[in-house]
Amino acid sequence: MERVAWFTEGGWSGKIPRDFKGMRNDSAWMCVLDATHYPINSIHNITEKYDLGIVTIPKKNIDMLSQYPLIESLRACCDKIAYMQEGPHWYFQDYSLDHQIWFFNILMEMDWLYVHNKSDISYYKGLTDKECRLMPTLMIEDLINNLPVVQRESVMIGGNFCHWYGGFDSYMVAQEFGTGIFIPSMGRKIKGEEGLPGLNHLPYMDWVDWIKQLNKSKYGVHLMRTHAAGTFALNCAFLGIPCIGYEGLDTQELCHPECTVKEGDIIKAKEIANKLRKDDKFYLYCSNIAKEKYKEHYHENQFNTAVKEQLKIS
Repeated sequence: MERVAWFTEGGWSGKIPRDFKGMRNDSAWMCVLDATHYPINSIHNITEKYDLGIVTIPKKNIDMLSQYPLIESLRACCDKIAYMQEGPHWYFQDYSLDHQIWFFNILMEMDWLYVHNKSDISYYKGLTDKECRLMPTLMIEDLINNLPVVQRESVMIGGNFCHWYGGFDSYMVAQEFGTGIFIPSMGRKIKGEEGLPGLNHLPYMDWVDWIKQLNKSKYGVHLMRTHAAGTFALNCAFLGIPCIGYEGLDTQELCHPECTVKEGDIIKAKEIANKLRKDDKFYLYCSNIAKEKYKEHYHENQFNTAVKEQLKIS
């Protein structure tokens, strides 16, 4: 059995139990791979030996990390090392130029790269000529399998109004449903969001409570130009909630094919919103397809086949 270590900017060490209430995507990966997590800036202190080390480079605040002997520390405790994509493939281009070059050199030292979407493979492969492997977005269902049946009425938009999440596009389309609009609290909230008519900001909550809250929504809208792991579209699919979103995300395209539009096509997105609102048969079809495609492509069993067997983990 392969021994896996995972390194992020998180300041904790240990493993993720299956009953962890904060089981967001990266936690689910670590849990299923039985990976031991360590802070990225303390790798030099590790005395254990691992078959594979997976490293996630933070989106910001990397001044100290760029001076850290990262590759040397990883090679000292791990036989193989791999990079895990964090956010959109271009996120490192928000760094200063010297840090962009540092990031590229880090990629070039990896044995392979893990990416979110098929479209990310052509980017990283073209950039580095490294082997790229898909790490499918993952949900562990243990704590959310027996949700109560509720009356669904509202619409949930998947992110706030900064350019990263494209909340303005989602808000404009969500108004077509003529019902309450909810939005989760996220780190990039911008001033004035709370004052928009009909928009209800939710407090920050752990992942299990988030899924319970999302379960109250009838529709999802996430017109996000930033292609990352696609967790919102996947959460909606698990619950059978049709989600309108831009193409480019694997979770969106695979689970919500009838609700996926070209980037910037607000006209088409509004047409789909109105069809979902008015046509019960279309809504039910999109809901059932979402649940079926979730099971077909993203259930934990599929993750085991796609990733664990690749690593020869029993």
